[in-house]
Amino acid sequence: MTEYHSILAAVDLSPAAEAVCQRAAELSARYGAQLTVLYVAEYIPPLDIAYEPITPSEWMVDEDVLVKRATESLQALMEKLAITHATQLVRLGVPKQMILDTAKEQQVDLIVLGSHGRHGIGRLLGSTADNILHHAECDVLAVRIKDE
Repeated sequence: MTEYHSILAAVDLSPAAEAVCQRAAELSARYGAQLTVLYVAEYIPPLDIAYEPITPSEWMVDEDVLVKRATESLQALMEKLAITHATQLVRLGVPKQMILDTAKEQQVDLIVLGSHGRHGIGRLLGSTADNILHHAECDVLAVRIKDE
């Protein structure tokens, strides 16, 4: 069986993130592995009826504020779950790519993330978990999340 030394938990700060963090923390404790919890903040500008980005200044979001709020939310999640040994990391970008980039930079052995197990049209629209599973250079554990 593989021993893990560095684990990356990729979360989306939804209620499902708790299950992902708890599973990653359990594995980190079991293997004595370094745990990093990553949230990727993705700013998607509002679109007009022609699917063009609306760019008036009142719609613009300060990236520093976005990252600050995400950092505060991630810290609150870690406190709620009493996970004190994890490194917390917030990045701005496209989740699929930032998770893979972070895993490579940190030389992680395992990525833990949530999967909703969508089928049909939801599957056709793309899945972060599916993308990570097919492109990661390390093991990937998809924690099954039941949609409620």
